[in-house]
Amino acid sequence: MGKYKKIAVIYGSDSSEWEVSCRSGEFVASRIDGTQYDVYEILARFGEWKLVAMKKCDAMRVPFPEGSRPEVDKTDFSVKVYGEKIKFDYAYIVQHGVPGENGLLQGYLEMLGVPFSSCGAFVSAVAFDKFACKCYLRDVDFVKCSPDVFVRNGMDLDKVTEKVASTLRFPVFVKPTDAGSSFGITKVFKPEDLKEAIQFAFTEGPMVIVEQGIKGRELTCAAYAGKDGVKALPLIEIVTDNDYFDYDAKYNGHSQEICPAPVEESVSAHIQEVTKMIYTHLGCEGVVRVDYILAEDGLYFLEVNTIPGMTSASLVPKMVRTAGIDITDFLTDIIENS
Repeated sequence: MGKYKKIAVIYGSDSSEWEVSCRSGEFVASRIDGTQYDVYEILARFGEWKLVAMKKCDAMRVPFPEGSRPEVDKTDFSVKVYGEKIKFDYAYIVQHGVPGENGLLQGYLEMLGVPFSSCGAFVSAVAFDKFACKCYLRDVDFVKCSPDVFVRNGMDLDKVTEKVASTLRFPVFVKPTDAGSSFGITKVFKPEDLKEAIQFAFTEGPMVIVEQGIKGRELTCAAYAGKDGVKALPLIEIVTDNDYFDYDAKYNGHSQEICPAPVEESVSAHIQEVTKMIYTHLGCEGVVRVDYILAEDGLYFLEVNTIPGMTSASLVPKMVRTAGIDITDFLTDIIENS
């Protein structure tokens, strides 16, 4: 028997990524070991947490129709079903974006003393913000960070444009600091297009990073903490039909995700080691995916995903399959060692 009995899988979010999050959450819930755990699926959006379905050990999944879904009591993280009060003793977080990826949900669970699957509140907040995370990694000697300019809504965009033009090489990428799935991102080739791209990024959040584009191969690697310590999974190389790995390339089939990545074994081993070092340096927990550009002058850090996609077609499940690990065993390892 495991350490926990009643697992709440929390998905949905308050961000543009909520639909992707639902698909990830449904996949995770379906793959958690049903012989060990009772699994409860919670859709959480804008403060409304509802029980979507439950599956008790060795039983069928029971869905609740929309309009009659039991509401989660957030005072003690419980739900009442058919007159029975169920208090969850573990949370598997699959919320992409706010509040599950920026530390807010983790802070709530930490205050209640409920164990969960991801990084803690502080680490989640730092990792979720692309600029803050790069600041934690700028001075390390095991990975490079591309030059950038930080922008907050309300700053003089003429001055920002001048600074970008004088300090960075075009093309540049304009990104919200706290959004995922490539929402709000624009690749900009000339200074006169910068303002519009920044304003577009502001539709996702109040802070933006303008980052110098790095030419090279896009690679990603995941690390996780299990019973044998921190381990890295096989690399994936992303080859896109589009100009970069945008939302369309990610979710509409306009990219190849080659696993294992066709790189030399020494390169693969090095990137896996760097991924574990970043994981440890930031103080990560659970499974985390790190994205890179492998350029002629070295390995460049792009971003950390502390709640990576977990649909059947997502990158981490592909890595898990390539490693020869059963996805149910993988999830059990994370749950039992959180």
